[in-house]
Amino acid sequence: MLKAYEHWNHLREPRAWAHTVASRELARRIASVEENPVEQIPEPTSLLSDPDAIAEWEDRYDLLPLLRSLPPRQRQVLAWTLDGFTPGDIAAQLRITSEAVRSNLRKARRAAAAYLKAREGE
Repeated sequence: MLKAYEHWNHLREPRAWAHTVASRELARRIASVEENPVEQIPEPTSLLSDPDAIAEWEDRYDLLPLLRSLPPRQRQVLAWTLDGFTPGDIAAQLRITSEAVRSNLRKARRAAAAYLKAREGE
């Protein structure tokens, strides 16, 4: 949001611009994460009484594994769609064709349908 404020006078579509900047920043941070394994898990805190609580919470939500399994572009297009952007808006902001957006969205929806069908069968 600070970057949006700094560039406010030059923004034509602030909402889309902020979404684009945030997704790019997230990708940069994910790519630059360095892991530092530890011998022991730190003591629990009052905010997280059990170190495995986050994993248990995530396991309760069925779609997280599905979202993680999607390729980055499909996940990105699905996120933009869920935020209310049209395929044309998404294409313009990501600098890809509308057909590519629709194709990625279609593949993401098929993967979601297959995942949910498999979950019903279990």
